[in-house]
Amino acid sequence: MFHTMAYMRTFIKDRDVASITPTSPFGVRRVCSNINFDRNNVIIEYGPATGVFTDYILKNMKNGSQLIAIERNKDFKSILQNRIHDPRATIINDSAENVLDALKTCRRSAADYIISGIPFFWLPKDIKDKILYNTHRALKEGGKFLVYQTCFQADHHLKVHLERFFPIVRARFELRNIPPLRLFEAVKCSDRSLVNGKGNGNGNGNGNGSSSSRFPA
Repeated sequence: MFHTMAYMRTFIKDRDVASITPTSPFGVRRVCSNINFDRNNVIIEYGPATGVFTDYILKNMKNGSQLIAIERNKDFKSILQNRIHDPRATIINDSAENVLDALKTCRRSAADYIISGIPFFWLPKDIKDKILYNTHRALKEGGKFLVYQTCFQADHHLKVHLERFFPIVRARFELRNIPPLRLFEAVKCSDRSLVNGKGNGNGNGNGNGSSSSRFPA
């Protein structure tokens, strides 16, 4: 209830807040199913809001991992700072397009995963492309950009933009959320054979959203 009330208050004041309610536990688990929590990771979260993803990630990631949460909204940033006191988490009040600066601040060279719920639907094309360009640069080779958006978005709102930067882009839906979600898994990969479905069995198959994706069917 706390998360929902905080979302509603902030949604009224800030049009860049993506939803009036936080992501459901089903949606959180579905997105995070693409993270290998058995190893130390650098994970970046764009727009953590009240921290439903943040809580799940911190609960599951190893002690040697680091979470960098980039939150533009000052109200949400204050909520996160008051709620979260885990030394593995760094909360930065900034915009997603400045992700490279956030990495430098945290003395990290690149991230293994970047998770985003920011509403690409509303972003101007130049800001959208800047975020995607810098996100690609911020990821390690083989790193993943995991995006959750409302299901009402068409391909031209995000998917075609992702495909300009990432050779592997997979899309799925999660209906157990209000509203239902459209999920994207974009992989930074220089090995073009993986794009053609010649993956090595580690989950990096073809890029057309086939059953080789790690998103559950």
